[in-house]
Amino acid sequence: MTFDLSRRLLLGGALSGASLAASGIGAGAFAREFETPPKKKSVYGPDPKDAHLIFNENPYGPSPKALKALAEAAGQGCYYQGKSIGYLTDMIAERHGVAPEQVVIGSGSYELLTVMGLLYGQKGNILGPDLYWDTTAKYIEAHGLTTLKRSPMTAALEIDLDAMLPLVTDDVSHVQLVNPNNPTGHVLDPAALRAFVLAASKKANVLVDEAYIEIADDPEAISMMDLVREGHDVIVCRTFSKIYGMAGLRIGYAIGQPEAIAAIQNSLITSPNVAGIAAAIASYDDNEFLGFSKSKIQTAREMIMEGTKAAGLKPLPSQTSFVFVDTGMDANVFRDRMREKGVLIRGKYGDFHNYSRVSCGYLEDVKRYVAALPYALEG
Repeated sequence: MTFDLSRRLLLGGALSGASLAASGIGAGAFAREFETPPKKKSVYGPDPKDAHLIFNENPYGPSPKALKALAEAAGQGCYYQGKSIGYLTDMIAERHGVAPEQVVIGSGSYELLTVMGLLYGQKGNILGPDLYWDTTAKYIEAHGLTTLKRSPMTAALEIDLDAMLPLVTDDVSHVQLVNPNNPTGHVLDPAALRAFVLAASKKANVLVDEAYIEIADDPEAISMMDLVREGHDVIVCRTFSKIYGMAGLRIGYAIGQPEAIAAIQNSLITSPNVAGIAAAIASYDDNEFLGFSKSKIQTAREMIMEGTKAAGLKPLPSQTSFVFVDTGMDANVFRDRMREKGVLIRGKYGDFHNYSRVSCGYLEDVKRYVAALPYALEG
């Protein structure tokens, strides 16, 4: 059994200037091609022999501007970040039309999500869907500090907002959503999500984790940032780990009402590193690089979609830097067979035993994933 990817996808360029413009990343960004960072053996990254498609990193980052800022900031590494964190805070606040006191920056969104869970979890239960990035909520639950309640998914593995809303009861203090969702890649209908958030936020704090939103087709249309500006009890969380390609530099931010943001800020036990802040400042408005990244990610995603469908598998539609694939078999067995070919992907998630997530990494690595499908499926 062999699978052929279309020449169009293998040569790249799947993302048009028009779709980039619709996404909020200027079409002019699409014109520039950045040099692809070479794979090399290093204690700071994955083994170059492997096709590393497991953690949803963007291997094309950090941007050249970020790398230059990193080099400059390294000379100031003896100091704490000083005024730089305030500078980044002001940049974020200005872009989103909020006050600086409505923005908090953390060591990755992971830190911020954990602190939110701790703050609200001690007041009541956390509610989340059956299938979402629940790592921080499960961590808090494992320490006996809250209970993570679950709401069902639809048959298509979409978050069922209609089923979720009645579960926002008096014992729930914090509702968690990821949009676009991880690991499914699905984007919620913006009108339905707004209606849900407006209703739920009258009873509990609502978190919308938008880690992958810059990769979505129309980020502005699906974001809940406008509800923050309107004064609702909503927190929107974002990260520099994905489209910016800065996962190892650990910078994330949350935007909400001043009282909620102050509580998060006062509960942080560390501060972001000066190198990460410098890289974030340098790359925040780098639309050329963001357009390049988005183009590469979408090309890889279409290669995965085409290759898995040709193999008879069922990938879910995605607007992220990964694809959730129904392998038709135990996903851990599928993962282990892929690993034998040097392709690293995720195995099964919870009760969803047949589904495996694969990241949109280097195009050459995605080609290896597609080429290894016959072996993984047939053994």
